[in-house]
Amino acid sequence: MRLATPPRNKPEPTIALINVVFLMLVFFLVAGQIARPTDREVTLIDADLPSANVPDDALVLRADGTLQWRGEPTTILDFAVAQVTAADGPALRILPDRNLAARDLIAVAVDLRAITGRDVRLVTQQGLTP
Repeated sequence: MRLATPPRNKPEPTIALINVVFLMLVFFLVAGQIARPTDREVTLIDADLPSANVPDDALVLRADGTLQWRGEPTTILDFAVAQVTAADGPALRILPDRNLAARDLIAVAVDLRAITGRDVRLVTQQGLTP
């Protein structure tokens, strides 16, 4: 008389799981290096909104009121002309310094809206919630 032996379980495919995790790690390391870092002299405003990726075409507004676009000094008119000549895309983005006076920020946003006719959005830093 023969006794029935229980079927053996196959081992888990851990090698495949390790490969997937490794590929995800490499992807996120590469993706993190592709994004252009923000200007170190600009401290972003805190907001309790989901953090936004800083787009390369955002206008940087420093605390002293100077403007930078793509790492080069610019003026409101030059930036607006470059945006108008580009394809009608999403809203314009401004990266204001935290120490910038609100009236200066509003003046730049109103001027950009008047010249380009496009929406203007502020890029802020996600605040820590208690």
